[in-house]
Amino acid sequence: MRTRKTQVLLLCSRQVGKTLVAAALALRTALLEAPALVLVLSPSERQSGEFMQRIKELHEALQQPRNVVGQVQSFQEKQVAETGKDDVYFRLPAKTRDSSLQLHLDNGSRIIGLPASEGKVRVYSSVALLLIDEASRVDDALYRAMRPMLAVSRGRLLALSTPFGKRGWFHDAWHGTGDWMRVKVTAEQCPRIPAAFLAEERQALGERWFRQEYQCSFEDAVGAVFAHADIQAALSDDVEPLFP
Repeated sequence: MRTRKTQVLLLCSRQVGKTLVAAALALRTALLEAPALVLVLSPSERQSGEFMQRIKELHEALQQPRNVVGQVQSFQEKQVAETGKDDVYFRLPAKTRDSSLQLHLDNGSRIIGLPASEGKVRVYSSVALLLIDEASRVDDALYRAMRPMLAVSRGRLLALSTPFGKRGWFHDAWHGTGDWMRVKVTAEQCPRIPAAFLAEERQALGERWFRQEYQCSFEDAVGAVFAHADIQAALSDDVEPLFP
């Protein structure tokens, strides 16, 4: 939430709260960097819709009464009580459009959930924040179609995911040398997940799936004929190519 790095990779276990953090960042950008365009990309339209629902829940929560110093006050009551005491007072922007995949605010900001279709995402530009949920499952061609939207605005890119095999752009970005901020959170690092539950999951899922889902390990694809390590070992820069 605090970093100003323009490219961030979140490699996280299931159920550690990565979606909630990303949703909060999306709403923060829309509120404090208006007029901002925030795009949410997921492997499917249904997943984008679920992500958008989390953002809307956070927006609604900001309107609820909350305990400040002293008595419980709603946002409106606090604003009335402090009228004239502060020349700059943050007003929560109201919704002007609310649908399953879009949230528009009266400060000019828009948060839009996108379908996983390359042909339907090329219409946007000047993006302040691009969020890619379950990034390891987002197609390479779709990812490459999204990146140019950040060219002029120099907006931020946040990709969050659990691993999904030793393949794809997310795997390559995590293990590459690009200018990414990389954050890894395993299930063992999350105090909300009991050790007893993880022990049960290890037994139920088996080692391979447990390492992928809870320990952020990029595993070989189930249908792979050759292991990724064997393929890498067969490559060499010292061998002259047969054809120039």
